[in-house]
Amino acid sequence: MDLIVRNARLPDAPDRTVDIGVEAGRIVVIEAGLAAEGEELDVGGRLVSPGFVESHIHLDKSCILDRCQSVRGDLPEAIDEVAKAKAGFTPEDVYARGKRTLEKCLMQGTTHMRTQLEVDPGIGLRGLEGVLPLIEEYRWAIDIEICVFPQEGLLNNPGTDELMVAALNKGARVVGAAPYTDSDPHGQIDRVFELAREFDADIDMHLDFGPSAETLDLDYVCTLADRYRWGGRTAIGHVTKLAGASPTRFDAAARRMRDAGVALTVLPSTDLFLMGRDCDCNQPRGVTHTHKLIQHGVNCSLSTNNVLNPFTPFGDCSLVRMANLNANICHIGAAADIRECFNMITARSARLINARDYGLAPGKSADFVVLDCERTEEAVAELAPVLFAYKRGRRTLTRPAALLHRPPAS
Repeated sequence: MDLIVRNARLPDAPDRTVDIGVEAGRIVVIEAGLAAEGEELDVGGRLVSPGFVESHIHLDKSCILDRCQSVRGDLPEAIDEVAKAKAGFTPEDVYARGKRTLEKCLMQGTTHMRTQLEVDPGIGLRGLEGVLPLIEEYRWAIDIEICVFPQEGLLNNPGTDELMVAALNKGARVVGAAPYTDSDPHGQIDRVFELAREFDADIDMHLDFGPSAETLDLDYVCTLADRYRWGGRTAIGHVTKLAGASPTRFDAAARRMRDAGVALTVLPSTDLFLMGRDCDCNQPRGVTHTHKLIQHGVNCSLSTNNVLNPFTPFGDCSLVRMANLNANICHIGAAADIRECFNMITARSARLINARDYGLAPGKSADFVVLDCERTEEAVAELAPVLFAYKRGRRTLTRPAALLHRPPAS
């Protein structure tokens, strides 16, 4: 064996320890008392989980607070400030900032990523040119795919459609949208489904970002996912409007998403930061309750979204922190629902981005992390740090566990 991880607790079986055998970058066996020789890592009964999955993050516009103002702190201001900043982006600049954020993700145990990337006549393909080199440079630690989308409109922004097509031809594997910035939201959604069919691409849309559930574009997205049989390949992000929906409207939307195979990524930090700013008191949190959608059969994930920019002026790229934040915001206390918060940064996120070579099972790529805890609910509740990370059986991260230096006994 190339590697044997001894005394590991697995997410779905934390009451016993097992050994994990790795060879040629793949898990070959998981059993107690594995009789084999090779390099050993004894994790002492700690939790070993599949690597974390960042299902929705923006590498291209991260780390730009020094170039932007944030006075009102709302969504229109954020879009406007970032649009002005993008005019000065160069591929080298995007690469440097993206690299900084990417390495933060690696330090937190992320092994898979879908990064959202903007194109429009103002920035052209400079963002793409900056991010593409990172895919190859960091393949030793993470698998990255690009979702290209029009942040500032598509049908109302001449030249953007051609840039979307060019980006898909140059390596973007997923097509996205932001219909709420377009003069014809449903027209933009139509065009995105056309592009997805033309390029055989998955879909991942920014959708229904607002306070009221009176109108939901997710209904139209579900209709098209049904029509074109794109269930399981269509995801939507944010959908803060559902946080303000009545129980009847929420349940109806959940059933529609479940039946259409449309998944949801909630971005707790961004959604909490941007929503509720029109209220003088008792501001709504604006974070949709993913655990309730899961109970209806909808697949959901949690992700970071923005890092150190006007959309979210915070971020250490810890997905465990996102799971913990989500649990706090949504009043999650049941152990099963806390475990689902962990699943939404691992297995559920992997399913959303269709990462098929994923999981702790023989035959799968040996992409895993070791956390300083025993159970997934402890990881979420206590913000357990990642001590080790592995990609294809090779160690990519070591973080020594904290050690108290007690005074000598007198």
